[in-house]
Amino acid sequence: MKHTRITALAAIGLAATLSLTACSGDGSGKDSSAKGASTPPSVASSSSSDSDPKSGGSSDSGDATANDTKPDSGGQDTQAGTGSTNGTAKSSNKVPFCKTEDLAIDATNAAPDKTSGRIDITMINRGSTTCSATGFAGVDIKDADHTSSPIERGPAQPRITVLKPGDAAIFDLAYTIDTTGNSLASPTNILVTPPNETHTVSLEWPAAAGQIKGAYTDVQVYPTHTTK
Repeated sequence: MKHTRITALAAIGLAATLSLTACSGDGSGKDSSAKGASTPPSVASSSSSDSDPKSGGSSDSGDATANDTKPDSGGQDTQAGTGSTNGTAKSSNKVPFCKTEDLAIDATNAAPDKTSGRIDITMINRGSTTCSATGFAGVDIKDADHTSSPIERGPAQPRITVLKPGDAAIFDLAYTIDTTGNSLASPTNILVTPPNETHTVSLEWPAAAGQIKGAYTDVQVYPTHTTK
């Protein structure tokens, strides 16, 4: 009986040992499955690589934006060109300047008193079209010693002087009259170049004009204006 009981106990102990071994094997199986569950990080890295095309897409949109700006700049260039054309059209509508050959020019003494010298130079439009004599005429005074001196401009602003056929414009030479009789100036001619012209006419110095006090640099020319 004892032998049989011992044998039974031994069998039970062996069964218990096998049971513990089986439990230990199941635990290792769970560990391997846990390791298998840790594989999602590789999936995460794959999704991060998918984000690269997205960044590439944003650079493409940047290129598209740059291309969109080009037509705008082209439009600005076109507008500038249009403005330039309009400017040319306006300039072509201006009244042409009077030509020397179309003007009858004369000089007369117009001194208001015995100390203020003034010579009026009149220009009449003998041409067939309207023209502009606006501005300062070029004036030189020729002396008896055959030298000529340019006359400086007086402190005045030019006025619009448009001449229809037959209209007259006038400008003045102003100076101080020398009443001592000791003037060193002996003017014989006035050389006149109309405003914006290059052709000059020579006029005789008016005989009734008073003598010039000082030098020719003290004489001043004033801009043209109409007589109306």
